[in-house]
Parts: sequence; structure tokens; C-alpha cells
Amino acid sequence: MREQNQHLQKDFFLYTASKAKCKSYINLREVTERFRLPPGEYVIIPTTFKPHEEGEFILRVFSEKQNVSEEAESNIESGKIQDNKKTNKPIVFVSDRARANKELEHDGILGEKKKKLKKLLQPEEETEEEKKFRAIYQQIAGEDMEICANELRTIMKNVLSKHNEIKSEGFSLETCRSMIALMDTDGSGKLHFQEFKHLWKKIKDWQLIFKRYNKNNSCSISSFEMRNAVNDAGFQLNKQLYDIIAMRYADEHLNIDFDSYICCFVRLEGMFRAFNAFDRDGDGIIKLNVLEWLQLTMYS
Repeated sequence: MREQNQHLQKDFFLYTASKAKCKSYINLREVTERFRLPPGEYVIIPTTFKPHEEGEFILRVFSEKQNVSEEAESNIESGKIQDNKKTNKPIVFVSDRARANKELEHDGILGEKKKKLKKLLQPEEETEEEKKFRAIYQQIAGEDMEICANELRTIMKNVLSKHNEIKSEGFSLETCRSMIALMDTDGSGKLHFQEFKHLWKKIKDWQLIFKRYNKNNSCSISSFEMRNAVNDAGFQLNKQLYDIIAMRYADEHLNIDFDSYICCFVRLEGMFRAFNAFDRDGDGIIKLNVLEWLQLTMYS
């Protein structure tokens, strides 16, 4: 709708009666109707004759009175990425992260000093879940106390095996690489324990959204439900981007499994964060040279 500019939920159609519709719903190349409606806000929904089909169409609206119309879901934004409007150069590239002082804050994580940690600092209070994470982490991380993509994959498999709400065999290596690229604050290509904890917090939040739409416990959600899940996670996209998500992450039945779902959210958050870091004047436009573009896209 105009004030919300977002995807209409299923409940809207269940509890909102249509104000006008075609007299006969038949398969025609062109449909023309004339309606008389009181002043208000309306949404026009074209459909194909058969369900689950796509097709191009032209919609023309002629009105005797002045009106304002716009396409729904035309805005693209993220409501949960922190504001990065700064005058200095954004720290989003691997080379910048490695050169920058590690005391910089990155997505809520305070950076570490440039010395190697010999042991993990024990926090004052930890939940039972964090204690289990720490035990698994210490066992797999090794002497450097950092984990690479393969080690992250092993840890995630162990952690997810203890959560029976979603039946998952873990994440693919490519998904784990994307996770590290998202949370890597120092350009090392690895995660330390605080980065891992912050990553797990995000995954838990996204997992709750996934469970909300995985009603039949099939370990996948439909591409239609994915629209609502993306919106619940704080991302507002348009139809073209939803179509791209379906092509990139859905299977032949247009279902998205848990691994692909998390991979999609990791990529969305990373790209929104990078864009907001460069969009310092907030006009929705950024300018990158070829080196910046390749760094941004190759490590994501």
C-alpha cells in the first residue's frame, strides 16, 4: 500500500473483500472493465488464468478524476543495517580491514588488538548455550583460536545437530565462506570467537523466521513465503529482486532449503551493509572503480 509499500500478506486477501472485479473470469487476451468507486486507496492485482504461471502484461488505468498511482514494492532498503554515513573511507574491503586498527567497531563487534590471542578470554557470565559453543570452538579452532570455512562448517554441523526444530545436515562450504566474509572484521579470512558468537545470534534470528513459514516441517519454504521471510528480516525488495532470489536459491519446485535460505540472508546483509557504507550522502547512488567493485563482489 502507499504508506507501507510492501508485499501484501496472505491474511490481507483472506479478510479483505474485493471492491470490484471482472464480471466473467475467462481466458482472454484483453480485458476491459469500467467501475465506479468511492474515493479511497485501492490495489489492482492482475492474474494469469491458470495458477503458478507468469506472463507479461500492460495495465492501463483511465480515471475521470485526478489520482495518484504507483507500483507496489518499488522501494529497496534494509531497516536493520546500522547507519554508516561517515566522512572517512568505509572499511568494507579485505585490504582495508587488514590494514585498519582492529579496535574499530564492525557491525557491533569490537575489534581485537593486532596481537594473537593465546587463549580465549572467559567472560563474566555465559549462558549454557555459549558454554557449549566455547567447548566446541576450543576443540576445533586449534592454537590460533580462529576458524576457517571448513572449521566453521564442522562447528555449525555440531551445533545444528543439537537443535531438533529444523532438520538440517549443516551448511555448505560456500555458505560458510559467505558467513566468514560477512563477519570478518580484520581481513584475516577467519573468525575469532566473538565474531562467531555474533554470527550465531544472526543465524538464530533468521532461524526463527524460517520456522514461522516452515509449517509442514519440510526443511524448506516456498519462494512465495520467502518474500514474507525477507520482509520479516528487515529487508524491503522489489519484484525483480524476489524473482532473482527464486532463480538463484530455489530448486526446481521453487522451494528454498535452510542452507540456501541462510546463504541468501548472509548475502543480502553483506551487500546492504557495503552499499550503505559507500552511500555516505544517503542519495541511493554509489560510485566504484573496477578494483573496488571486484574486491566487493569477490569477497562476499
